[in-house]
Amino acid sequence: MTITPTSARTGWIRPEDARLSDLLAVLDETTDLADYPHATRVEQEVLVYDWATLRHTAADDATRGDVQAELGRALSDGPGIVVLAGAFGAEPLDRATAAFERMIAEQRASGTAAGDHFAKPGANDRIWNALEKLAVADPAAFVDYYANDALALAAQAWLGPGYQVTSQLNVVNPGGAGQTVHRDYHLGFQSAETCARYPAHVHALSQVLTLQGAVAHVDMPVESGPTLYLPHSQKYTHGYVAYQQPEFQAYFVAHHVQLPLSAGDAVFFNPALLHAAGTNHTTDVRRMANLLQVSSAFGRAMETVDRARVVEAVHPALVAARAAGMPPREVANVVAASAEGYAFPTNLDRDQPVDGMSPRTQAELVTDSLAADVPLAELRDGLSRQQSGRESH
Repeated sequence: MTITPTSARTGWIRPEDARLSDLLAVLDETTDLADYPHATRVEQEVLVYDWATLRHTAADDATRGDVQAELGRALSDGPGIVVLAGAFGAEPLDRATAAFERMIAEQRASGTAAGDHFAKPGANDRIWNALEKLAVADPAAFVDYYANDALALAAQAWLGPGYQVTSQLNVVNPGGAGQTVHRDYHLGFQSAETCARYPAHVHALSQVLTLQGAVAHVDMPVESGPTLYLPHSQKYTHGYVAYQQPEFQAYFVAHHVQLPLSAGDAVFFNPALLHAAGTNHTTDVRRMANLLQVSSAFGRAMETVDRARVVEAVHPALVAARAAGMPPREVANVVAASAEGYAFPTNLDRDQPVDGMSPRTQAELVTDSLAADVPLAELRDGLSRQQSGRESH
């Protein structure tokens, strides 16, 4: 992502500076197969790799680095998306699929319908934290599935070692509606107003903190609504503050690409790539994908801090300081230093977003409690309930 003259001058990326013409200039770039010698073909600007061939090159320590460097270029300076065709074999795929189907059946039987960021509970079938749930439900299936080297190859190419894998199993049922265009986690899960509060260099940083992936668990013809993409759009500087704007959404609807996938295909893409899940227009295809989100090892603090304990300890002093006239900005500074200001990671089964992409943060709970003059005992209960809702089991 190249910082534009405007953002370089101001230090900020503002929604009012977003221009569709600037996006179109980025999209003028094309994918040249000659620049990616390990790729099999280019399909609708997307690089496709034949895993049956690539796996042997990737298995050789002498050439693995070359393959990963090529994938890294494809995800950053290239189209921003690669398909590893046939990445997952039938046996581990089918075994994991069977385990996921059992989980879905159990969710339905229990009456707990999981919602997601774009669909109401019950519209689709979603298994949050499918990684942990698969490990507990069928450890052997987990081992066979995550032994897959295609995932490791792509994750290491983009993030290096020490990465963390999470996954959400998503089934879009016949008739299931698609998503609106968006970018992904981290900044992609924030409003344009929130994104504009982050400096320009953080917009560039956000995309290298995670790798997005999806494994097709069934054949996905275009009619079933596989994900829509806008290749090269990850290079558009203002994408995080622009995608919510009507003219950008309209352009995406008119010009996206959409690739059919076969069961076992894996797609990996830059989280800044503009994309959206499609509508399932079929009457008989339950579009099942394991959505992979792989996180950088570096997105963590050095020390473990019990933030709730800190909040409870300083609350009486902060209340007293506020009553004595401490300015609101300074009160907010204390909250920022003591409470957790980010909504993730969390348990999205129990701590689901209500008004947006992110659940409520601990800092927001503390701020609201201060404004409402909530006593410490009540705040403590709220912190405990919030923490319990974030735990994975």
